Amino acid sequence: MPVLRINAEGDTPRLHTSPRPVDEALARCGGDGPVAVMIHGYKYQPGSARNCPHLHILALHPRDMPWRAPSWPRQLGFGTGHQDEGLAIAFGWNARGALWRAQRRAVEAGRALAEIVRDVRRRLPGRPVHVLAHSLGIELALEALHHLPPGAIDRIVSMTGASYRSRALAALATPAGRRAEFFNITSRENDAFDFLFERLIAPPVRRDSAISHGLDAPNALTLQLDCTRTLDHIARLGASVGAPERRICHWSAYTRPGILRFYNDLLRRPEHWSLNALRRGLPEAPEPRWSRLMALPPLPLPLPLPQKAS
Repeated sequence: MPVLRINAEGDTPRLHTSPRPVDEALARCGGDGPVAVMIHGYKYQPGSARNCPHLHILALHPRDMPWRAPSWPRQLGFGTGHQDEGLAIAFGWNARGALWRAQRRAVEAGRALAEIVRDVRRRLPGRPVHVLAHSLGIELALEALHHLPPGAIDRIVSMTGASYRSRALAALATPAGRRAEFFNITSRENDAFDFLFERLIAPPVRRDSAISHGLDAPNALTLQLDCTRTLDHIARLGASVGAPERRICHWSAYTRPGILRFYNDLLRRPEHWSLNALRRGLPEAPEPRWSRLMALPPLPLPLPLPQKAS
């Protein structure tokens, strides 16, 4: 099966719409290739007619609910029928309700994610395990690192993740975190949402800030997707990602043309897309918050005045 659908019920993982044990389903997964755990962000809820992620971004054939979205698993190379495409795990959790309540449930669901990763390592040994999460979904990945052994997760792609820097750095300092590579995908398009996150969720320490400001860790890398220098560097390495089209957007980290295929390369070709290769051509720090919102719009150049003949 190219996509295995699993939900967190509290801190317990369960198959979506099936009473079978998760471990039994994993035992039936054959083939080769990487295992990619895909985690949605805020406002989704498995089983909801209007908000189920398994019918939308985590589906091979997404429905419009109420807006159109790309299929994460298909853009990440799953559903092709190839023996070596690997396994996509669509991981759902209850992200509805007040933001602070959803954040608490995300931490709880992170323990369910850790159980899944342990089961994958036992049932599918030797295969790389990656996590790709959007917005508040990154809290699950960070919590899971506290409950896993070294090497359990290979790469984490945080798509405009909603978390604090101190929490991310603490997770990356765990035995599992030190062995994982963390790609902190940011964009100034997401500044308004980061600002609201910081106002609605209490930080672990005073004067903390969201990870959109960057992470200072040897195994972490911040990629600002609305930075021309960053996009040019990625293009030189072989990935074409579309330029930003909006000043404010919470979903550009997976809706921008070419971006999910870039993540596909990160997960399937780690030797080409190493942290060092990417780091060498990036700016030293992300641009400051609100820099995109406050930037003046491009103005058309005036036509040249006619010149008198001399």
